[in-house]
Amino acid sequence: MPEAMHTLLQTVAKGSGRITVLTGAGISAESGIPTFRGPEGYWTVGSTVYQPQEMATFRMFTHQPDEVWKWYLYRMGVCAAAEPNPGHQALVDMEHHFGDRFTLITQNVDGLHLRAGNTPARTFQIHGNVFHMRCSLECTDTIYEIPPGVQPKTKEESLTPSDHELLRCPHCGARSRPHILLFDESYNEHHYHFYSSLKAARETTLLIVVGTAGATNLPNQVANEVHRAGGIIIDVNIETNPFARLAEQDGRGFFVRQPSASALPAMTEVMIGG
Repeated sequence: MPEAMHTLLQTVAKGSGRITVLTGAGISAESGIPTFRGPEGYWTVGSTVYQPQEMATFRMFTHQPDEVWKWYLYRMGVCAAAEPNPGHQALVDMEHHFGDRFTLITQNVDGLHLRAGNTPARTFQIHGNVFHMRCSLECTDTIYEIPPGVQPKTKEESLTPSDHELLRCPHCGARSRPHILLFDESYNEHHYHFYSSLKAARETTLLIVVGTAGATNLPNQVANEVHRAGGIIIDVNIETNPFARLAEQDGRGFFVRQPSASALPAMTEVMIGG
């Protein structure tokens, strides 16, 4: 770790400013969860192969709801089989130490941050959670956990009659939908913490970006808000990306080209252990 970065982390830790962490698929890939746009994201219906940008749409859900649910229940099984890694645990330690100074904004829908021990109150799941569902007709804003009777699917399995009954809105009985921000939908505050994320960004002293390539809108807005407000950015990624360039742009930030499972524990140790 460069001496200047070591000093920066200690200075921020001893101060009173907000620390925000923005995570993407990279941190979960280190737990064995394939990236969304990789080969595991594609889905075959009959003889047609659909790309993630086609499957993960409300339009597809409207036309082929069973296939969309099968795809997400398959992904739910992949996520359930994964375990939080040392990078996740480092962020739990960071939250425990800094309390209300800490905010975690995650693009990941796998729930690993919460399973590791980060609190729902300080974890903004800006793309939803694959283990949750809500009413497709929006009769209520309530987000429900997918009932335990609904089991993950293999690629060959279909929904059962029991699945069809359990995957209904508990309030009105209509078909439920995965609680995921789909490609043809927009961010909002209630489900996806849009304004809360931007507010946190404007108040951030240090933003740590972990394992994201900047392919979606809100993460880019968060980083740019931090930059405009004079905050400092540290980007942790195994590949260069727009956040790395933004971090180094004003000469105060850093690009840490390391796996997050090793980089984050080291950074947390400096900030907490001194």
